[in-house]
Amino acid sequence: MSISPRDILRDGAKGFGIELSDHQLDQFDLLTATILDWNQRINLTRITDPIDIAIKHYLDSLSILSFVDIPQTASVIDIGTGSGIPGIPLKIAVPGIRLSLLDSVRKKLTFAEAAAAELKMENVRVIHARAEDAGLEKVHRDSFDFAISRAVARMNLLSELCIPFCRVGGTFVAYKGPEGAEEVSEAAKAINLLGGKLEAVHNFALPNTDFQRTLVIIRKVRRTPSGYPRKPGIPEKNPIR
Repeated sequence: MSISPRDILRDGAKGFGIELSDHQLDQFDLLTATILDWNQRINLTRITDPIDIAIKHYLDSLSILSFVDIPQTASVIDIGTGSGIPGIPLKIAVPGIRLSLLDSVRKKLTFAEAAAAELKMENVRVIHARAEDAGLEKVHRDSFDFAISRAVARMNLLSELCIPFCRVGGTFVAYKGPEGAEEVSEAAKAINLLGGKLEAVHNFALPNTDFQRTLVIIRKVRRTPSGYPRKPGIPEKNPIR
């Protein structure tokens, strides 16, 4: 008998210490159907096999809960969210969080907003902006318990874009590939300058794959100095070293 995406998701989540209810599994099924429907019209993801979606999108997103306690009352911002991942899967698993989804690509945010509505989620908002701009706005800066990002930027750049959103005492978590530990060393100056302190680096393989995921966990211990993040384009051209 073949294993369904639902079984893989349920069992993989258990491996991370997460018990998903039937209702939550139904929500993931609906999210997959919504992704595949929209993906026919706009390019959301190259991953279109439901089993791969369950592993590479959903279990990947939920892996953070194996290492970080995210309370039901937490405020979370997903920076560079694209089509709402990892933010929306986390919201399914921890439905009480107040979730903000930030991206500069409007059409992907349109999908994320529609998906959240389809799943009847409350306390989800989208922010159409570049992180460099939003991170300077008082309404967002120093405001979140958790900032998360699965973006492809290197850690020194990602730190400048994400740490400013965290309140002092909050946490920034970066989803990185197998090169994550090397990037952390490169980003040590940036993390310190921006008010962060490296708390942990976790390396593991996603269930049923050989893909190596690294989660970098940074605690914000001081306010980020004014002037960071710098204007759009500058962090990419001249990253903190």
